[in-house]
Amino acid sequence: MIKQQTAPRNGVFGVANMKNEVFDMPYIAVSTSAILSEQQKDALKAALGERISVIPGKTEAKLMVDIADGHTMYFAGEKRALAYVDVKCFGTTEFAHKKAFTEAAFAAVQQTTGLPQDSIYLTYSEFANWGTMGSMK
Repeated sequence: MIKQQTAPRNGVFGVANMKNEVFDMPYIAVSTSAILSEQQKDALKAALGERISVIPGKTEAKLMVDIADGHTMYFAGEKRALAYVDVKCFGTTEFAHKKAFTEAAFAAVQQTTGLPQDSIYLTYSEFANWGTMGSMK
């Protein structure tokens, strides 16, 4: 059962439940044309998990990562080697923190996939509502 929206912590809002836990779960989906080994996927997950902490209130302990490799991807009508990172977060955070995470995520994806930075794209979405534990928060 939801109690109330918590006060901002370093620019991040969360929602507390009756146990006074805060739902700050970020979700990161990585789609890439590269074919990754299980070790590479684990390394990418670990790197993103480590780097998510540059965003106040976000930790690997609450991070969900979805890595989908081997995709056929096109850009400007041409088949290319690409990666797309989609970051979704509950609440808002300052631009500087999102920028720092973006740069760290680019480095992690580049290191894992071998793709140049001009073949990696990232979006960052923030949501006031987030469904979890059977309800909308």
